[in-house]
Amino acid sequence: MSDPREAAARYLARRRGERDADEGIPPGAAAAVDRAAYVESAIQVAIRRGDFDNLPGAGKPIPGLGDHHDPDWWIRRKIETENLTGLGPPALLLRVEDRELDDQLDLLTRESDVREVLEDFNRRVIEARRQLLGGPPVVTAPRDVEAEVVAWSARRAARAASAPPEPPKRRRFRLRRRH
Repeated sequence: MSDPREAAARYLARRRGERDADEGIPPGAAAAVDRAAYVESAIQVAIRRGDFDNLPGAGKPIPGLGDHHDPDWWIRRKIETENLTGLGPPALLLRVEDRELDDQLDLLTRESDVREVLEDFNRRVIEARRQLLGGPPVVTAPRDVEAEVVAWSARRAARAASAPPEPPKRRRFRLRRRH
């Protein structure tokens, strides 16, 4: 047998639903109003207790609000604050990669690696231009592989010429002792 309190609660809920239907209130609306009233009273109690006092940013405007309407403002802010990379539309990612590509190429030591990276970059630029997924237009131009290899070689030679010569390494030999 069920608990009499449960039965009473079910009876009251059923009666409340019938009464709401008689008054033209959609089913569940009374529960939503009750829930909203509960949340509002909980907020008021927390304010009186001082739970919202001395919060960081209190009394200051929300940064970036009101400059222009951007529905994805929260995504951009999350990417900036978390310092996330590799997220976003291909057009924006390719622009950032294009800006940093020379520095990344300078870290490579073989010409074949430089060519491989440039060919991969060009392939992704062309692929992004063909996509019809929407988003900002792809304005990044493919790189001329031969010209970039020549520029990479020139930068590498300039770095080698400006770097101080390394002192010759001395080889140290250890003598083994026989026991």
